[in-house]
Amino acid sequence: MAKRSLVTGGLGFIGRHLVEQLQAAGEQVRVLDLHLPEQPLPGVEYLQGSVLDQDQVRTAMEGVEWVFHLAANANLWAPRQQDFITLNQLGTRQVLHAALDVGIKRLVHTSTEAVLKNARQPPSAVINESILLTLEDMAGPYCRSKFLAEQEVQAAVARGLEAVIVNPSLPIGPGDHHLTPPSRMILGFLNGDYPAFLESTFNLIDVRDVAQGHILAAEKGLIGERYILGSQDVHLSQLLQMLEDLTGLPMPKNQIPYWLAFSFSLLEEFLADHITHQPPSAPLTGVKLARFHANLDTTKAKQKLELICRPITHSLLDTLRWLDSNQLLKRVALKNIHH
Repeated sequence: MAKRSLVTGGLGFIGRHLVEQLQAAGEQVRVLDLHLPEQPLPGVEYLQGSVLDQDQVRTAMEGVEWVFHLAANANLWAPRQQDFITLNQLGTRQVLHAALDVGIKRLVHTSTEAVLKNARQPPSAVINESILLTLEDMAGPYCRSKFLAEQEVQAAVARGLEAVIVNPSLPIGPGDHHLTPPSRMILGFLNGDYPAFLESTFNLIDVRDVAQGHILAAEKGLIGERYILGSQDVHLSQLLQMLEDLTGLPMPKNQIPYWLAFSFSLLEEFLADHITHQPPSAPLTGVKLARFHANLDTTKAKQKLELICRPITHSLLDTLRWLDSNQLLKRVALKNIHH
């Protein structure tokens, strides 16, 4: 008999792909999300509700064996910083309490690789799951809220919950309807919005491989353990060259120093907080994280979970095709990306 799995935030970027993969594997899937889908998948049960509502969370967990907790504010800026804590930490607490009360067999919590990065002293060494940081080391309110959410998970594990944490790097690929930060960055460069760039190193992974990593973590992950879900480290200059090679569109060649990027971001975020109330093009948290030139060690997930990732160039091409098909590109690609 197929298991029933609950996916909180199942209409998000990762969540949609996770729901599709669970269903394709023959599982019964229930989604708890703030919204109902315009095009629901046949056979998937959708519940409209919030992880902040304990009654709605308990109802969603009825008859469920596995819970995938993805519901979160994944932006790097919010009009009210408290919103990060409310949803990302307190929402996680509600989900964990309900899971303990109803006896969920396995819970996978979606965290982020950003909680593994010390913003006060960016390391040059490889970063892995064993790194120990403090709340003061986090780069901004989003990172702090996800750090605190991980602590909530570990507290629930201590109380007997079989929970596993996954730390995805930067997911790219098709279907990012809400434009998470990595897709927004790529789109900005494609549309010529950025005349220069701050060199940095980050890890990219296909969103479909992130979804598969969640399922593998539920199946094979050890209780209380973290697993970095990442694929390939790239310099931003390398990413821009890939985008130029794939589209024929010219990408910026001029680099700016960190102090200039930080100063611009500080001013832009002040204006966003107090005047425009619109997301800044370069959130301060993102600029702080861009200081990192350390590589992510993705060995654990690849060895222990047997996660296999597709080439990033394939993921980038699928991203470009999806952005173009959804009329988000302002500049016409000079090369055929749909062949």
